[in-house]
Amino acid sequence: MSDLTAIDILIDPDQAMVSRAKAANARMLESVPSGFALDEHHQPHITTLQRYVRSADLTQIFDAVQDVLESVDVGSLALTAVALRHMAVDAIPGVGLTGIVVKPGPEVLDFQAKLIDSIRPFTESGGTAEAYVRTEAEPDINQATIDYIERYVPEHSGDNYLAHVTVGVAKLDELEVLEAEPFEQLTFAPAGISVYQLGNNGTAAKHLKSWTN
Repeated sequence: MSDLTAIDILIDPDQAMVSRAKAANARMLESVPSGFALDEHHQPHITTLQRYVRSADLTQIFDAVQDVLESVDVGSLALTAVALRHMAVDAIPGVGLTGIVVKPGPEVLDFQAKLIDSIRPFTESGGTAEAYVRTEAEPDINQATIDYIERYVPEHSGDNYLAHVTVGVAKLDELEVLEAEPFEQLTFAPAGISVYQLGNNGTAAKHLKSWTN
């Protein structure tokens, strides 16, 4: 095992949100059949915190997350799916990585702040591809992913937090059409909290620990 592991402490969405994500993923695969399906290596989720941590300390990290969960009513975390949006993928011109944007309530940001503090003693910088899950289908980890996790705090936390459920990749011209369609908002609840080891593009690739709601 690598000295560092790239982890995602995430919210497992309820079945209503999972169904919405899988329906969007099916449309992504129509656009780019070589994209990824939501499966055991790409679990639908809402990232709360991504960090490089010492692999030897994973058990202590799970205990730290457990302590936070004992102080939080996970079922009260407010989440609403509000839009379909994308970001360009530099490595594949003309393609966008697409997600369902989720509006988090203030209690979600409080939860994130507690998690950041709880695992700070186990966090390190300087993660490499060795910290990630690599599969035959995705043997490489792109530099954008490596850098994103390195800078998750502070660039993607607190006031900069953009909650979302990644649903796949699609051609940019087709995404213009998809994103222009009316979006039916969906308020949903966490089914639980999990820790995963990350794969390429920040996917939840390997399950490490879960707490059901």
